[in-house]
Amino acid sequence: MPAWSASLKSLGFLNLSPLRLIKAGLFSGLLLAGHIPASAAEETMLPLMFDARERLSRPDLSSVVRVRILTSADFPPFNFADQTGRLAGFNVDLAREICTELKIEAKCQIQAMPFDELEKALESGAGEAVMAGVAITPERRTRFNFTRPYLGIPARFARHKEVKLEGPAATALAEKTVGVVGGTTHEAMLKAFFPKLTPKPFDNADAMLEALKSHQVDAVFADGLRLPFWVAGEASANCCALFDGPYLSEKFLGEGVAVMLAKSDPLLPAAFDQALSVLSRNGRLQDIYLRYFPHGLY
Repeated sequence: MPAWSASLKSLGFLNLSPLRLIKAGLFSGLLLAGHIPASAAEETMLPLMFDARERLSRPDLSSVVRVRILTSADFPPFNFADQTGRLAGFNVDLAREICTELKIEAKCQIQAMPFDELEKALESGAGEAVMAGVAITPERRTRFNFTRPYLGIPARFARHKEVKLEGPAATALAEKTVGVVGGTTHEAMLKAFFPKLTPKPFDNADAMLEALKSHQVDAVFADGLRLPFWVAGEASANCCALFDGPYLSEKFLGEGVAVMLAKSDPLLPAAFDQALSVLSRNGRLQDIYLRYFPHGLY
């Protein structure tokens, strides 16, 4: 299981098999509890995570000597080494944009290391920030600072195209069988949000998706990161389509993706929040998002 997926396992994220997705060429082809409706046009828009009317003040960073942003290199499309060995990905490009916005490019360094070493490195002073999708938990909040979330990973439905449904909402699945990976928070979320649906649990995501492809189930409910890639890729054989949603829930899926920073640092958390707020308002965050999620998560 990829490092970030392992970290978010407690939040119900599935095995995303990112290296297999890269080999298949899928990257080039492709908060509150409740339902956020999305039209086809809206699916490529990144929901605004910051209040557009809010103006955050920027701390004076003249005393900052360097900003080492730590990440991993094994979880595309968020952070990975490209074919030339250069660090790339959504988090990596966003880190560079943050440094540019804060006018500290000369002080910024982006370093990759094994995911399991990131927390220790940040605590020991070997870096100033981590951008690698580390899950925000109450325990981590006692040891680290976090920026406001800049991305949420929703849950989504996908349905078999041969299924006849009365209406575009999930309630149309009331008489249908919906696959879900058993024992995950997606299963718990499905039961809590849609008690009238009939869930069919599977041991893993691959078995669930294969059952959808062969129409053993009418639809599936899973994480909105893997599902769009699978639907658009060769593995699905054009069997299926995303349906309804997206759904975000802090209770089930966590607070979202944020930058993790040293607890002792009073300046950088506020500075990163201010930069993220600006990038959210001026469209640069949306540009980076579309670079790696051309068909959107929402």
